[in-house]
Parts: sequence; C-alpha cells; structure tokens
Amino acid sequence: MKQIYAIGIGLIGGSLAKDIKRLDPEVVIHGISRKEATLNEALALNLIDKKATLDDIHKADLVIVSIPVDATVALLPTILDKISDHTLVVDAGSTKEAICKSVEDHPKRRNFLAMHPIAGTEFSGPSAAIDNLFLGKTNIICEVEKTAFKLQEKALKLFEGIGMRMRYMHPVAHDKHIAYVSHLSHISSFMLGKTVIEKEKNERDIFDMASSGFASTVRLAKSSPEMWTPIFKQNKDNVIETLEEYINNLIQFKALMEGDNFEAVFKEMKDTNHIRDILNGII
Repeated sequence: MKQIYAIGIGLIGGSLAKDIKRLDPEVVIHGISRKEATLNEALALNLIDKKATLDDIHKADLVIVSIPVDATVALLPTILDKISDHTLVVDAGSTKEAICKSVEDHPKRRNFLAMHPIAGTEFSGPSAAIDNLFLGKTNIICEVEKTAFKLQEKALKLFEGIGMRMRYMHPVAHDKHIAYVSHLSHISSFMLGKTVIEKEKNERDIFDMASSGFASTVRLAKSSPEMWTPIFKQNKDNVIETLEEYINNLIQFKALMEGDNFEAVFKEMKDTNHIRDILNGII
C-alpha cells in the first residue's frame, strides 16, 4: 500500500502517518481536511507529503479516517462511493456500532475495516502527532468477517508492523466496554476540573496547591470537546449506564464518611487497590 490518504491529520491520523512512513519511507501520504490551515501545518511538520481532496481517493490504496465520530458516520458512505475496488478504508473512531451500521448495506462494505486503536493523549491537531504512539497498544477490530480477506491481511500486516496488538470484538460489546474504561474517565476528568474551577476562583491557588495526582486526574479535561461530544452522543445509553453506577458509588462513599464509618472507607479503598493487578496485566 503505497498511496495513503489520511482524512483527518490530528493526533491519531498524524501519528499513524508518522509510523507508516517510518515503516515504509516510499509511501506517499496525502492529507485531507476541511481546514486549509490544518493541511498547511501537517505539511510543515512533514506528516503528509501532499494535499488532497475527497475526489482524489479513487487513487488510494489505503484511506485512514480519523475525524470526529459523527463526521465519520456522515462521510463514510461517500468515501466508499469514491474508492476503487482494491482500496482499504479504516476508521479510528472511539465508537463502533453507529459507524458500522452506517455502511452495513453499502456495496463496498467489504472494503471497510472498523478499528479502534486504544492509544492517545489529551492533545489534538497535527502538532499532537508523535512517533510510536501505537507501539504495544491494543487495536480493537470489529466485524472483521465483513472485510475482504485480502484487505484484512494487508491491514493486519501494516498495523502489526507498527507495533499494535489485535483484538476482535463485536461493535455493541466494544461500545459498552469502552464506556467504562475510556468514556467515563473523560467525563470524570471534565467534571473534576469543572468542580475545582468553580470552587477555586483564584487560579493561582489551584496552580500552587495542585499535586501530581490532581494533574494526572484532570489531564483528560484538556481533551477536545469537538471530538468528545459526538462520542458521548453516539454512546449515550452506555455512558449513562456507567454514570449511574459511578454516581451510586460516590453517593455510597459520601454516606460512609457522613456516618464516620472510616473502617468501611478503608475497606472500599483497599478492595479497589486490586485495580493495580488488573492494569499490570494489560499495560
């Protein structure tokens, strides 16, 4: 796959472009964005070799779609309309059910591979792209059986080449599980940041007293609302379910403190320390 078109050249699209170029310096990365400034920045950072438009993707061997998930749902059928029969299209969205449904009856469904690389930072835009972002990270593949086998092989060879581990999952299961381990984390971070900002009107006090623990907890609150609002909208039911469970746990913890039951508070935290063992097995 020598002619690669990246629709969206931010953290994920740009980092994929960097890793693919490192793997094969002969590939040509074409950038597509609705913002000319984004393309200019991507060119200046050497993330892409050329600018392109959607009308050019019939020449693509690979199209990488890494734009907000609502835009992916709207645009993906058009992308499949425009590609050649040998082109592989992948998306990197954090939700999968709505994206897969948007093309389930498309004549070129076999050209599409739905994936979600579990990697990222709180930053966005071309300048956020970094080398080796995906090294050792899990890449969730959904409905792999609906992608043409030869295109599957090409995709897996490429993504294994840049260091990703493959995991296969149904789109519905993916969206349910990712609501717990990713989407809830972002909401918690946003709302903790909101709580502190509203309480501490003197920002200097926040900066002077903030520990590394606070900084790491609210790190995700710096994430792009343009990207995350559509994710919460598409995964609304699962996110609400996780929020209900999370809020119930907070209410119970508050009740233990109100009742001076600090033995139970200790036990709650001690039991939760088991998360270290779980994370040590996957990170």
